Amino acid sequence: MTVDISDLKVSKSPADVIVTYSLGSCVGLTLYDPVAGVGGMIHCMLPLSKIDKEKAQQRPYMFVDTGVAAMLAHLYKMGAQRQNLIAKVAGAGSPLGKEETFRIGQRNYTILRKFLWKNNILIDKEDVGGSKARTLFLYMADGRTTVKSEGKEVEL
Repeated sequence: MTVDISDLKVSKSPADVIVTYSLGSCVGLTLYDPVAGVGGMIHCMLPLSKIDKEKAQQRPYMFVDTGVAAMLAHLYKMGAQRQNLIAKVAGAGSPLGKEETFRIGQRNYTILRKFLWKNNILIDKEDVGGSKARTLFLYMADGRTTVKSEGKEVEL
């Protein structure tokens, strides 16, 4: 299952592998409940929906605040429990270098951390920052999450 930019996929099937490509300043989040066997992945472009309320209604997954709220709602409907969720994060980089004017990656990461913290979800592992692009995988059979970048794949 491929997660496009500003997209979300959730699953309960152990046969599924969820993947998103080209995480630069965008942030990718996986949430997995090993008890319910439910998980998902979101690929958010921008931190806060308040910059364009209309677009946020049309494409809620584009923004960290509205996208992650929707993701949690989907997972809870599928049987996930907040206390069982394992959160892993990738991306939130600065593809244009440290002097990037808007610091979108850094802002995406900050809003994501705050949102998860307010929902009593701590990030278990992460691969964020820097200037490299990343591909994020979630293996639904066991919740294993890997990041592939610059020809190397590592488990989070």
